[in-house]
Amino acid sequence: MSLSPKKIVVAITGASGSIYAQRLLFHLAQSPDKYHTVGVVCSTNAGDVWKFELGGEMHIPFPTYSKSDFTAPFASGSAGFTDMVIVPCSMGTLGRIATGVSDDLITRAADVMLKERRRLICVVRETPLNIIHLRNMTTVTEAGGIILPAAPSFYSVPKDFNALADTVVHRVLDLIGIPVNTFRWSES
Repeated sequence: MSLSPKKIVVAITGASGSIYAQRLLFHLAQSPDKYHTVGVVCSTNAGDVWKFELGGEMHIPFPTYSKSDFTAPFASGSAGFTDMVIVPCSMGTLGRIATGVSDDLITRAADVMLKERRRLICVVRETPLNIIHLRNMTTVTEAGGIILPAAPSFYSVPKDFNALADTVVHRVLDLIGIPVNTFRWSES
């Protein structure tokens, strides 16, 4: 079976919600025939939050790039990356994307996705939201990005934290076109 031409960037910021990144990486690692490549970039605080929330060091089963590595393939539109997921997406990262500030590899890659009219999904994790957050979400949406709040659903009656987090991660996978066997409303 030939690989999909899908090339995915996963960016992990220091917002709370490391379990969403962990579960997304897990599901992608389980489906290597569904994409061509995955590249990962982490913010400075991502590892600390991961360790605090999940109790261990980050394990990333894909090539990882430094946030200051502007030679990473997804720093340019010519590399043909098709999808970017920022999970969790801090409000600081969202704000820099909304204002066009490409001061690290995460914001540069997001800028590339928007300028190339490719899929950018920001899994925002903050509550409550202030007017600046809401305006930044509107700006990114108007520029072509997708705001996917890290708001789990409960109608599938998740049995543990992983299953609860997967209610969000499965939506991400649906949006980037990675088939997933999951609860579907009104399906038996």
